[in-house]
Amino acid sequence: MLDHLAPLLRGVAKHDRSLADQLRRAAQSVTLNLAESAGHHGGHRRLRHESALGSAYETRACQRIARSWGYVAADATADALALVDRVAAMTYRLLRPRQ
Repeated sequence: MLDHLAPLLRGVAKHDRSLADQLRRAAQSVTLNLAESAGHHGGHRRLRHESALGSAYETRACQRIARSWGYVAADATADALALVDRVAAMTYRLLRPRQ
């Protein structure tokens, strides 16, 4: 996911440094919270998963804003958006496993 976001981040930063910073922090938060959850149990693990999911949604929103405002081309965001959606779906399943 991060590998696909890196080129977009550079494109966004040329137009809106604040949005680029928000995108970078949100994407990092997804990765770091999922990594940190591996060392926790119970409620702390769930909290890390919830934070990662919220950050995945924020990452997706940043990309959509950048696309809508013309900072990056729609086709340039397709793969990154798909990967963020996939990470969000996997994280959602960690929070709500199928019975």
